[in-house]
Amino acid sequence: MTPERLEKIQRVASHRRFDLTVILENVHDPHNISAVMRTCDAVGISEIYVIDNHIKFNKRIGKKSSSSANKWLDVHSFQNIDDCLKMVKPKYQKLLCTHLNAEAVELYQQDFSKGSLALVFGNEHDGVSSELLAKCDGNIFIPQIGMISSLNISVACAVTLYEVFRQKKSSDNYQMDSQKQALLNRWMSVDNVD
Repeated sequence: MTPERLEKIQRVASHRRFDLTVILENVHDPHNISAVMRTCDAVGISEIYVIDNHIKFNKRIGKKSSSSANKWLDVHSFQNIDDCLKMVKPKYQKLLCTHLNAEAVELYQQDFSKGSLALVFGNEHDGVSSELLAKCDGNIFIPQIGMISSLNISVACAVTLYEVFRQKKSSDNYQMDSQKQALLNRWMSVDNVD
């Protein structure tokens, strides 16, 4: 491994987030999942959750469009909501979904700077299911002024994550802690380094 590659791996590991994650529910297009994974890697998310009760999620699907982000993320897949939430709820204080209804709060009116957060994104056709929506602590929407009132799932996720990232970044000190050190050690293993 070159010194430059080692420095990059160390730098990226030191900026990984353990207070932010994404849950994808029944997203149909594997390229959308891969694009979300790429955005998650870009903002330092360390793990994502994929609920798919239609077909089993394949980590290799969309590998090209994710630019190998799946190599640097822990992807947890589930076939039902309850199993997913059993793993998510102990780790993340708040569960917010992106769902446009009367209770939804505009993305830019939320304070994301404190606490841990799991963001839920639904599928391309129906959005977040009513079952999962009922288990969330609230919902947010991205303001839009065009004729079409929705964005592609991967675009909506990117817009949302970059707003959360912007707010959290100003309060971070990015010190190496035990979780980040363990992640770095795993990445340094021969099997995980290109």
